[in-house]
Amino acid sequence: MNMIKRFLFLDDIRFPIEAYHYTEQEIFLQKDWHIVRNYEQFINQILEKGLPELISFDHDLADRHYVKQKDSSDFTEKTGYDCAKWLIDYCMDNHLNLPKFYSHSMNPVGKKNIINLLDNFKKHNGHV
Repeated sequence: MNMIKRFLFLDDIRFPIEAYHYTEQEIFLQKDWHIVRNYEQFINQILEKGLPELISFDHDLADRHYVKQKDSSDFTEKTGYDCAKWLIDYCMDNHLNLPKFYSHSMNPVGKKNIINLLDNFKKHNGHV
């Protein structure tokens, strides 16, 4: 499967250079990031272009990205964690290894949840 631009950046408002300012991770200085702003764009980008070399996840996506749930008046935010869960399913269904990943989220609990989910999947599937 073809790879998209080397890096995929999931964030509702920020750009990679902004993530560099608070993470000090030099990877965010690279020019070849493809930016997706929500769950749907994340999925569509991977389905259309394949897995990137690295994905950087934000956790909290903007209120305008809320999706109405069936049979419910509640709205549920699709987060970076939902994207990570979808990515695991996609990799399992297509017998692919996870790409490298990072979370630049400023939500410490959300960031930890994304990293733990992806790390645990890698450990349990022999992709350490």
